Amino acid sequence: MIALKLAYRNLVGAGLRTWLNVFVLSISFVIIIWNQGLMEGWNRQAKRETIDWEIGGGQYWHEKYDPYDPFTIEESHGAIPSKLAAFIQKGAITPVLISQAVIYPDGRIKSVLLKGIDPQQNILKIPAASLDVDIPEIPAVIGARMAKSTKLKVGDYVTVRWRDANGTFDAQDIKIVNIMKTDVPSIDNAQLWIPLDRLQKMLQLGDEATLLVTANKLDAPENVPGWIFRDHGYLFKEIDEMIKSKNAAGSILFIILLLLAMLAIFDTQVLAIFRRRREIGTLIALGMTRARVVRMFTIEGAMHGILAAILAAVYGIPLLTLQAVKGFHLPEVADEMGFASVQTIFPVYGAALVIGTTVLILITVTIVSFLPARRISKMNPTDAIRGKTS
Repeated sequence: MIALKLAYRNLVGAGLRTWLNVFVLSISFVIIIWNQGLMEGWNRQAKRETIDWEIGGGQYWHEKYDPYDPFTIEESHGAIPSKLAAFIQKGAITPVLISQAVIYPDGRIKSVLLKGIDPQQNILKIPAASLDVDIPEIPAVIGARMAKSTKLKVGDYVTVRWRDANGTFDAQDIKIVNIMKTDVPSIDNAQLWIPLDRLQKMLQLGDEATLLVTANKLDAPENVPGWIFRDHGYLFKEIDEMIKSKNAAGSILFIILLLLAMLAIFDTQVLAIFRRRREIGTLIALGMTRARVVRMFTIEGAMHGILAAILAAVYGIPLLTLQAVKGFHLPEVADEMGFASVQTIFPVYGAALVIGTTVLILITVTIVSFLPARRISKMNPTDAIRGKTS
């Protein structure tokens, strides 16, 4: 208790130096928690948007389908299995047919993917309902990125050329009926969404599809002949790898901030021991054991962390709460990076994040405070009283 009281009095007596260290350490608290919360919010939103717009509860892929091999697209389609017909009729599964094509916006040639989807589906957020129109042209929905690259607008017409299942080339005009704004570029870049039945007729494929998107938490059979079920673990593999990369970069910032804060505490403790050597010698000469003196200086350093946590809570909670409500707006360049990235990220600050960060910093501060305090155990009381360090 005496060591605690002396440590508190010494901190108060240090005045501005103490509060500068506390303020610097509190900034580390806030920035570390903000950065980790931002990464967690980004990760959750990316997965949620991908589920809502692209993968649903999972997908059945035709056994020949490989999204990274364009040469497989022409062969990766098959009749919709009767085993899943009941789920499709109930709207729990929606088929998607994919084919390669070429469009000619403003006389230019652009390779695209034609994707047929049921206008009545409600599994994905793609505005397929706007495809339910009776026009001679082929109605199509495109994404904002696609619209920007091709300079197409709602109501514009563009010629599309494709090859059907028999190898015959054909062409027709497409009318843009809707432009969707999505944060998932994998359903936007170089893609046109058209009615499934129109695409099946264009390709002469009858009742066939390339992949089948299931609703969330659907208890559908996984073993379907000719089809491979891809769950979230498989479909999120790329996003998980991206998250690992982002977390690695975030860890570097975490370490840098922690080292800067620890350096400030370490320097403060070293300076305090040097300037207060007479006080240390006097305490030891009066009967205080070296261990208790070391404990007193260690407690002083640890109290920097406690005061910093309190100060960080005072101004950090309002700031982080405001950030969580208003979100963090990314620059427009982030929209061109090619992965699911929302324009506004809402950080997520879980109890484990806040408590874990606080405990880690307090433990680190205590250890860093103890390291220079060990020098006290080697001091000679007589020399310390005379102002010598050894």
